[in-house]
Amino acid sequence: MTQFDFFPSRTLTAYLAKLFVVRILAVLVMLVLVLMMLDLLSNSGKILAVPGNGQGELLTYAGLRIPQLIQRFLPYSVLLATLITLVTLNQNSEVIAMKAAGLSAHQVLAPLLLTALVVGGFSFAFNERVVTRATATLKAWDAAEYGPIPAESSVRANVYLAEGPNVLTAAQLTGSGETIRMRNVTWYRRSPDGGIIEQVDARSASYAGPGWLLEGVKRFDVGSASTQEIDSLVVGEELTPDQIDLAKIDPEAVPFWELGPQIDAFEAAGRRTGEMRAKWWHKLSGPLSSFLMPLLGAVAAFGLARSGQLFVRALIGMALGFAYFVVDNAALAMGNFGGYPPFLAAWAPFLLFALIGETVLIRTEE
Repeated sequence: MTQFDFFPSRTLTAYLAKLFVVRILAVLVMLVLVLMMLDLLSNSGKILAVPGNGQGELLTYAGLRIPQLIQRFLPYSVLLATLITLVTLNQNSEVIAMKAAGLSAHQVLAPLLLTALVVGGFSFAFNERVVTRATATLKAWDAAEYGPIPAESSVRANVYLAEGPNVLTAAQLTGSGETIRMRNVTWYRRSPDGGIIEQVDARSASYAGPGWLLEGVKRFDVGSASTQEIDSLVVGEELTPDQIDLAKIDPEAVPFWELGPQIDAFEAAGRRTGEMRAKWWHKLSGPLSSFLMPLLGAVAAFGLARSGQLFVRALIGMALGFAYFVVDNAALAMGNFGGYPPFLAAWAPFLLFALIGETVLIRTEE
């Protein structure tokens, strides 16, 4: 074996990859179980407060929430599994044996990097096929205050629309085009200076062509402080289904391959798309962050365990990993506010910490 072979032998590669995968799964299961229990403790009261809800609804909530927890904490699991794996190998003198056999630091890490890359690919597929659907359903269910889960497709929550000074809001929206249905609707009729003249609450709304037919209406007149209940009312005659289709896109609930065309439609309509474009790019850079974790945690692999510095090295590796997540969230927030271009907001932390990890590894071990 030479220094130009990126991977060690097939047996050693399989051994290191298996160690790494087992530890990733163990850490991920531990994190998800603990966090899911804490989440249920804080939300079970809201769910069970709805008449008819019981254990089945709690299990449904857990089934929708667990994919979100896996998405969020899989990179953290890869980081912690990296540290556990490398510290164990170091304590057992296996790293010393591999380096004595002529392996470089990069060759020792190569099986872990390959495994992390596969995990990142799985994470991307899981996020776009499972997490997006679970997120859309959970947000719609939350908007319905954990009542009956809507069976329709294209469910959106907390939609806000403006017609001149007037405002139409809906807690839940399903369908598209002329088949749009809205639930828990509020119409605010406002004066030119922005003051509310009338508030209309309705159970549901549908397209009346033109306008939107509100059903189960309760009207409150601000001037007279009087309330009136009527069966139906048509409002927002200038609001078209196309405007509502472009009213809101939730990048967390839309798959990567569908989000791009929707962002293009927003741009064609002259709407701001910087925040959505940054999140679109982050759908790639986020899962790929798993690939960085073995590189950032590599400092824990090398150096003699008996020197007393192994714990310090593990802390440095953990600090580098968590610093990446902090910088990544900060950059994405700056992209949402327009401070960074979308591509830079999504990819700059990844490229920066890849350079930092590689520099640390070369300067200390190679």
